Amino acid sequence: MNLDIQTVRRFADAATVEELLAKAEHRSSRLDPWRDVVNQYWNAGVTNAQEITTELRVLGFTGSVQIVRRYLRPLRPHGDGRKRGPGKSAPTTPAIPKPRQVSRWMLTHPDHLDQDDALGLRTAVSSCEHLERLHSHIRTFATIMKQRRGADLPAWLDTVDTDDLPALHTLATGLRRDLGAVINGLTLEHNSGAVEGAVTRIKALKRQCYGRANFDLLRLRILLTP
Repeated sequence: MNLDIQTVRRFADAATVEELLAKAEHRSSRLDPWRDVVNQYWNAGVTNAQEITTELRVLGFTGSVQIVRRYLRPLRPHGDGRKRGPGKSAPTTPAIPKPRQVSRWMLTHPDHLDQDDALGLRTAVSSCEHLERLHSHIRTFATIMKQRRGADLPAWLDTVDTDDLPALHTLATGLRRDLGAVINGLTLEHNSGAVEGAVTRIKALKRQCYGRANFDLLRLRILLTP
């Protein structure tokens, strides 16, 4: 390990471990000019480090998401480091949600989550960096779908490819196989819903095995159905 003379002197001059930790905690970083902005987002309920970093970069921040994540860590309930005083009972450990439950939270519009589900989602994503990044990708894709911003899909796919989320890589590969059609589907107001509905109805009739299910009887069944 290579240590410069300043680092060695800092360790030699420190009287306690707490002194070293305090100096490290207050070390300057690229986030210093933006701390008030980060605090404003946090107080407004935006606790996702990736989302906050994205907003800061619009304002001129050039640091990484790890810097923001490191700054937010002490603010989270599990990272405050406070000890219980005498006579205080240990807090109840919340039950670990099942993967299907977390998936439902992530795929549900935030306005449709009740207070308990919203709290469970925030706790889950703040406890796992992979879930935090996955949730950010899901919300971005939901915005593309809702606002018909199909032109933003290629950039979203590139972002997914650079992240360590194999399941999303599979989705991105599937979308790229027919990227033009997917972009049109996420941009244009037209859709093939009526045609798909008719095809689904025909398939259902064939599965019912009406007669021999040949085209002549199938055509008769469709024509006679009110």
